[in-house]
Amino acid sequence: MSVQGSVLVLNRQYQPVNVTSVKRAFTLLYLGAARVIEPDYSTFDFDSWSALAAVEKGPDSHDVIHTIGRMIRVPRVIVLQLYDRLPKTRVRFSRLNIYLRDENTCQYCSQQLPRSSLNLDHVIPRARGGRTTWENVVCSCVPCNLSKADKLPEEAGMKLRRKPARPRWTPAFRAPGQKPTHTAWLPFLGVADASYWNTELIDE
Repeated sequence: MSVQGSVLVLNRQYQPVNVTSVKRAFTLLYLGAARVIEPDYSTFDFDSWSALAAVEKGPDSHDVIHTIGRMIRVPRVIVLQLYDRLPKTRVRFSRLNIYLRDENTCQYCSQQLPRSSLNLDHVIPRARGGRTTWENVVCSCVPCNLSKADKLPEEAGMKLRRKPARPRWTPAFRAPGQKPTHTAWLPFLGVADASYWNTELIDE
């Protein structure tokens, strides 16, 4: 079974701080810098985790790696032993992160659409001094974007679903509009407001 994928990393307070590779997670586990944590909050060091039975096929199967003479389950969440802090960062202001914040939904007509059918709209048009910021850019379908043009929403007879705002940063644990990668992550995750990736938009 493939061990490609991601492992959620928690600090000592069980707060998500990062997502790492399976290889890196095993390195941290082997060095004693981290422990595996299960959804019931039981934890394991490398030796105790390696001793757990691993099932490769069937209804109770696990992702596994093969070593000489045994299989070891792939951890999906690890907790760092000496790291208390949360990373100081922010949500990158990108097209895909705006789509994620707005749930791929036009903020005027409330249609949820594929990203290929969506545009970005400046609530206060740039031609009228509107800036390219979290607080002034929303997801819009093409017909609403064309209908609004260079008008304010109220001038176009349109109303925003909600006031746009900068989302709170959380670790990059899912692709836009999709569920978390592994169900084992769910007990340790809050609401995902954005993914931390992609090209940043610029306020020109």
